[in-house]
Amino acid sequence: MPQIREPAVAGMFYPDDPVLLQQQVESLLQREVAVANPPKALIVPHAGYIYSGPVAASAYLQLLPVRDSIRRVVLLGPSHHTGFSGLAASSAQYFSTPLGLVRIDQQAMDDILLLPQVRVLDEAHAQEHSLEVQLPFLQVVLGKDFGLIPLVVGEAEAETVAEVIDTLWGGPETLFVISSDLSHYLDYQTAQRLDSATSTAIEQLNPQAIDYRQACGRNPVTGILLAARRHGLQATTLDLRNSGDTAGSRDRVVGYGAYALY
Repeated sequence: MPQIREPAVAGMFYPDDPVLLQQQVESLLQREVAVANPPKALIVPHAGYIYSGPVAASAYLQLLPVRDSIRRVVLLGPSHHTGFSGLAASSAQYFSTPLGLVRIDQQAMDDILLLPQVRVLDEAHAQEHSLEVQLPFLQVVLGKDFGLIPLVVGEAEAETVAEVIDTLWGGPETLFVISSDLSHYLDYQTAQRLDSATSTAIEQLNPQAIDYRQACGRNPVTGILLAARRHGLQATTLDLRNSGDTAGSRDRVVGYGAYALY
């Protein structure tokens, strides 16, 4: 029997019924957006879909013109439950969602496990939502079989993460998805100011200007920014809102940003 990483937050962050989940994701994607350039990487939020789903959708819509060329997705997000150094790979052969199984790209996983900062640590994946909530979007948008390289990022410098990204860089067949929310539990106006500064740092490909209070996924975000700088990419902000704009009060909000790097 293949080893499968079962969903941990279905029914909490997103519907556990496949029909309702398909409908919700498709509904979030039902809008027109301009796509100037095909993205090599996306930075997307990872809260419950009612909170951050509309912001995440603005990033995933960028993939529609090039979805037929994408054959593997490198997915990096922060650890919310397990403390560790480096990057955690999974021993699973598939990640499961209510929409079906996502195949792990085992060859790519074997390649990066040769790097000293990458190791198999299933404990880091077991309850982690930052990667899981991206999978239904990828399943609906790409609409076909693709290989997944899921990595939970622990304590790691930007250079450490960027080395893994560089190893997997590939061509137009490879997409990077970085999962991160922005500021946490500030009042609405303070969050807007801080998240705006974070967006400027992302657009300037300036990892030194981002700290943990600005992005829970600071480590994978700074890693992709460093790699993007080396590969001559540009970054643009697609959407910038917070939970006070989508589905919550404005006294304590969480910031959500969507960005494309191309």
